[in-house]
Amino acid sequence: MRILHLIATLDPKAGGPVNSVRRIVGSYPQVNSQGEVLTLDAPDAPFLRETGLTVHPLGPVGTRFGYTPRLIPWLIANRDRFDGVVVHGLWQYLGYAVHRTIAPHKPYMVFTHGMLDPYFKRARPFKHLKKTVYWWLNEYWVLRHAHGVLFTSNGEAKLAIESFWPWRWNPRVVPYGASPCPGEPAQLRQAFLDRHPALRTPDGNARPFVLFLSRIHPKKGCDLLVDAFARIAAQVPDLQLVFAGPDSLGLETGLAQQARNAGLSHRVHFPGMLEGDQKWGAFCACQVFALPSHQENFGIAVAEAMACANPVLLSDKVNIWEDIVAAGAGLSAPDDAAGTLSTLTRWIALDPQEQAAMGDRALACFNQRYDMRANALGILRIFSEITAPQPNPTPKPTEDQDRDATAISR
Repeated sequence: MRILHLIATLDPKAGGPVNSVRRIVGSYPQVNSQGEVLTLDAPDAPFLRETGLTVHPLGPVGTRFGYTPRLIPWLIANRDRFDGVVVHGLWQYLGYAVHRTIAPHKPYMVFTHGMLDPYFKRARPFKHLKKTVYWWLNEYWVLRHAHGVLFTSNGEAKLAIESFWPWRWNPRVVPYGASPCPGEPAQLRQAFLDRHPALRTPDGNARPFVLFLSRIHPKKGCDLLVDAFARIAAQVPDLQLVFAGPDSLGLETGLAQQARNAGLSHRVHFPGMLEGDQKWGAFCACQVFALPSHQENFGIAVAEAMACANPVLLSDKVNIWEDIVAAGAGLSAPDDAAGTLSTLTRWIALDPQEQAAMGDRALACFNQRYDMRANALGILRIFSEITAPQPNPTPKPTEDQDRDATAISR
């Protein structure tokens, strides 16, 4: 099959949805299919050269809504080349354009990427009110007429119906995850530590550290993690805390001050956004991964950590926490100060053998549930079901045929 994916940007700094599109489309050749990506990026955006994908950049655009007069003509001219279309995200011109131009001709689906989580209704009530108007005018109809609205877990699908009214769509839960670790763990670990010598002792040994790798954003609970680390730091004097990720809102300054106030500035590190081997090296070098987020439909970094045999410490607002705890691959608690402290406290109370066993179970859980190739297959399977020829219904007998059948039976 040939599938077109639409997303506002492929800039890695935009977070999880970008990484998922890159991995899904990159996995299609492994399952004998092809994918292309349409974005609203400028054609000369440097990150587009690094994707290795067939990308159609129709930007730049001047607003977050993403209007461009080039989009609808492009879709009309190219729609017959594709077996199906996937729109990633809500609240943008992309969805309107696909609903208008693709729906009568080809099947399309919408990947919500957590954007229907009721967390946003509580956290930003005024913005939610504005979205409600757009919901009635457009977004409801985009989802209503989609052949599938894609969620990454049953928990996310259940929460989605709490955000807006009316709601009516065809929910489909698809496998989700990340790519396996792409290199030799020992080499990746060494390269990361060489680049960040503060994570080594004076004699060259690696210091144990807790890794947070995601956008540094208020909804991620970063302040909770610093506070919890400060409370357990005296019990584990060698343990470090690493915050890796883009900081578009300037929150790192406040977190660093929080660490200084606790006397831990030398043990809390901010290496910035990590990509490629450095990102995987961080996963391979850490002892445990932490994400005390207030809202997370999935969390690709969680799957990446598990792919490197890392246990994960999650809030119960990361929608896959139940599956991970059931697999014995991590620990979870509420997304507050007490809950974040609880996961860290329970983790450091485990002996090294128990921690290692949890890491082994995390890797097994990744292989079973969260390998991104399964996600590509899940999307293709839905499109195959949609486009498969349906059996002809049995013709209803005419009145004359009914009389003939009655006469024969007599």
